[in-house]
Amino acid sequence: MKKSKVYFTNLRTREGHNLLQKLEQLVKEAGIEQIDFQNKFTAIKIHFGEIGNLAYLRPNYSRVLVDLVKAHGGKPFLTDCNTLYVGQRKNALDHMDTAYQNGYNPFATGCHVIIADGLKGTDEELVPISGEYVKEAKIGRAIMDADVFISLNHFKGHEATGFGGALKNIGMGCGSRAGKMEMHSSEKPFVDRELCISCGACKKSCAHDAISFPQKKAQIDHDRCVGCGRCIGVCPADAVQPMNDETNDILNKKIAEYTLAVLKGRPNFHVSLVIDVSPFCDCYELNDLPIIPDVGILASFDPVALDRACVDLCNQQPVIEGSYLGERPHEHDRFCCTHPETNWQVGLDYAEQIGLGTQDYELIEVK
Repeated sequence: MKKSKVYFTNLRTREGHNLLQKLEQLVKEAGIEQIDFQNKFTAIKIHFGEIGNLAYLRPNYSRVLVDLVKAHGGKPFLTDCNTLYVGQRKNALDHMDTAYQNGYNPFATGCHVIIADGLKGTDEELVPISGEYVKEAKIGRAIMDADVFISLNHFKGHEATGFGGALKNIGMGCGSRAGKMEMHSSEKPFVDRELCISCGACKKSCAHDAISFPQKKAQIDHDRCVGCGRCIGVCPADAVQPMNDETNDILNKKIAEYTLAVLKGRPNFHVSLVIDVSPFCDCYELNDLPIIPDVGILASFDPVALDRACVDLCNQQPVIEGSYLGERPHEHDRFCCTHPETNWQVGLDYAEQIGLGTQDYELIEVK
């Protein structure tokens, strides 16, 4: 496979050329206008940030892409899928409230927010991929209904995958609740009996009669359970929980397979901002001091090359003293040192193996 082109711009500005204008110039030079947007529904996948976390991307950046798609006749929408974990984004209503509170509303971004897997995270499309780990990926339906797919990624550390970039935003982010559970777990959900309030919401939502209430506490029959995750979403006490027992290496590989399910067969383009590089995911209700200085903005048609270029540039940066990484032994690899139990290289190697892209890239700087 020949080298992929990854375009890069730093964060320096000048009179009449601010960061938003630099982003527009970057994506144009990277070739986004080669995509036929005319009358095409265009999903712009983004992480809206959890309430209390301030490391998520400002909505202004998404407006640049929205306006560009509209200028070329497209119909853009911002999107994400509901979360598997407890938080403010586990159903579509709370998720949209969070997006709006964090600035992702039509007045700021110029387009609507659609939570791709529906009200309770169960509106999904099964995408056959026949992967080594995943046979049918469970992707939010609105994402699969789109004609064009764009990812807008905040590059940062991650406690399970080493870092979170394009592959993480696409693969994990586009999975429905059942899809996320498939990536995180090799087993089916369980009930924390101490938290169970015996309300029966989980039993009512189960289409497979897998939940009973011996001793007035919910219990899941794993022989009947199909792992859809609906019970996790409806439990008001957060007593139904995923196992989260998959190894980090397998998790990275499953994310790559889910990314393949999202991207195959349609135009796609990817943008990553390497700013506010916090040690943990934006899913937390807080963010920590960045572990390295801000780097810049990158764009490519190849998500594997993009992630590789981002991590390479991060590894060239000094560690910020007093940060989470600064307080730990740190050698060249910023992300393996931040989370020593992770190995991000596994995910990129596997993504390359299954044909998502290449780690061999040419970095082209845009002034």
